[in-house]
Amino acid sequence: MDTLQNMRAFSCVAEAGSFTAAAVQLDTTTANVSRAVSNLEAHLQTRLLNRTTRRIALTEAGKRYLLRCEQILAYVEEAEAEASDAHARPAGQLKVHTMTGIGQHFVIDAIARYRRTHPDVTFDLTLANRVPDLLDEGYDVSIVLASELPDSGFVSQRLGITYSIVCASPAYVKANGCAQRPSDLLNHACLRLVSPVIQLDKWVFNGPDGQESVSINSSPFLVNSADAMKTAIISGMGVGLLPVYAAIEGLRNGTLVRMMPTYRSQELNLYAIYPSRQYLDAKIKTWVEYLRGSLPEILAAHQAELAAYELSGHLGTTRTISI
Repeated sequence: MDTLQNMRAFSCVAEAGSFTAAAVQLDTTTANVSRAVSNLEAHLQTRLLNRTTRRIALTEAGKRYLLRCEQILAYVEEAEAEASDAHARPAGQLKVHTMTGIGQHFVIDAIARYRRTHPDVTFDLTLANRVPDLLDEGYDVSIVLASELPDSGFVSQRLGITYSIVCASPAYVKANGCAQRPSDLLNHACLRLVSPVIQLDKWVFNGPDGQESVSINSSPFLVNSADAMKTAIISGMGVGLLPVYAAIEGLRNGTLVRMMPTYRSQELNLYAIYPSRQYLDAKIKTWVEYLRGSLPEILAAHQAELAAYELSGHLGTTRTISI
């Protein structure tokens, strides 16, 4: 029995004053309306209407129940309107997860710019270097780096690619020399970035002769943040892998030097992941579309600037990218 439908029928009968008039309003038969009210009375084990051949009248229990019915039906109507509106108008809170470096370098700025055109959307942002369980943890969208995604049943949108490069400080290079190929790293203090997408003890590179790797079995410093790694490298502690987006500013201002300029780590894909494609909430849809329209250009601009740096020996001024 659909209690809510029966409540609608009872409320309509009470308002219209007859089963026939209620049937017209509900676009059904008089028999269906009468059956709905009878089922509701049987469910409640209470008479709601006194019926005669000429008229109906609410019982005392019916009057009290009608008041509650009208409140409940109004709440349901309001909830349905809100839910339907969520598909049409971006509003409400977006709970977003992103990996720390991506969040600090791209996502926070993207949120600020997105909200200029969608001020009714607020954000609850979590920065964590892991791939969360969207359903268990209640995230609307997760933005992650991965070589490929496991088959999870979630929807994913590829936003672009990035990779890491080996960097050191000018003072370190002056004192210890500059590595030219992966095997040279064995003669250097290698600082290791703890990340779910980069092997800790084996650095794999794509270079002029294809793929090469080197085992890094010990390190004077481990950290789980790319920006913290950049600070450690600039301080002269050693050499380390940095994502292009974390290295570009240091290369630009001269606090970092790129080692092994013909080598780079394996490419990683940047994905936006969300639970479902069907009946997608407007704020999720517009947020993902915004990321797809802005992040690839920014990532490509960083890589183009890095390529120009390799050709000229220094980084020039980059154009401003609006997202």
